[in-house]
Amino acid sequence: MKGITTICRKELADHFSSTRFILLFYLILMVSLVTAFIVGSGLRDELKDVAKPTFVFLMLFTSPGKLFSLIQFIAIFGPLLGIVLGFDAVNRERSARTLSKLVSQPIYRDSVINGKFLAGLITISIMLVSIVLIISGLGLLLIGVVPGPEEISRLFIYLVISIFYIAFWLGISILFSVGFRSVATSALAAIACWIFFSFFVAMGASVMADAISPVDQARASLNPELLIKHEQTRKIISLVSPMTLYSEATTIILDPLRKTTQSILLMGPMERLSISRFQSPLPLSESVYIVFPHLISLMAITLVCFATSYTVFMRQEVRST
Repeated sequence: MKGITTICRKELADHFSSTRFILLFYLILMVSLVTAFIVGSGLRDELKDVAKPTFVFLMLFTSPGKLFSLIQFIAIFGPLLGIVLGFDAVNRERSARTLSKLVSQPIYRDSVINGKFLAGLITISIMLVSIVLIISGLGLLLIGVVPGPEEISRLFIYLVISIFYIAFWLGISILFSVGFRSVATSALAAIACWIFFSFFVAMGASVMADAISPVDQARASLNPELLIKHEQTRKIISLVSPMTLYSEATTIILDPLRKTTQSILLMGPMERLSISRFQSPLPLSESVYIVFPHLISLMAITLVCFATSYTVFMRQEVRST
């Protein structure tokens, strides 16, 4: 444990003194503040002289600004933080010929990879908590609403989900750093994975859904089950992307009025007549129950990525030259 602590402290010092990390942190912070200010100003104007609705504080994180909401921004650009922290975690040490010096110290070899991952995880946690606290303070000034206990609980769960989401990309980047000798190659591989999972999976899901469950507009109006099957196929394929898992989970957690992750809901006459009974927000426990499979999936793929990195690193030969 002492060896892990030593490596972790060394990596934390490197992260917080790194120019690229500081630039990325301030970039994400600046965009988050601008988005929160635009959303908060809009909410303040819309709710002026009007009774504040329930969970209005959470709207700071879910309402879109000029381009996107805060959770959409973290879903798209948060992985870059994990990639920046991990793409050269091991091969940088190899290039500088300091890895052999690390493992020659009186610490276990697995402490090196464990300490690097732990340092990245701590850095991600500090960064996300800081951004959420700053945005919450800005929201208090703009809309003048103090969050309740359930809103604070939902924000805490949102932070946990976000940490695991970015930690997945940290694990991916460390895996490439272990697998590739070149720093540039590992960086390009990590960015390629980010582009693939964030953008191409969504497009590929639509194309594959059209091929597997084609929908004819004329037939779909007579048989809505075709449209449902097509949408279910697209959704199942899109769940391959961690971005989809994260976006659906955080949207349900931060928006209590969302009752399901389904994008298409077909209701009959009786459902439409009784829709008013669904207008009340979901309790926190039910929201967590809905997204529990998403949470388990995010945690699982994060642990699998780190476990793979750990196994590959432990089997590699460390040379002094």
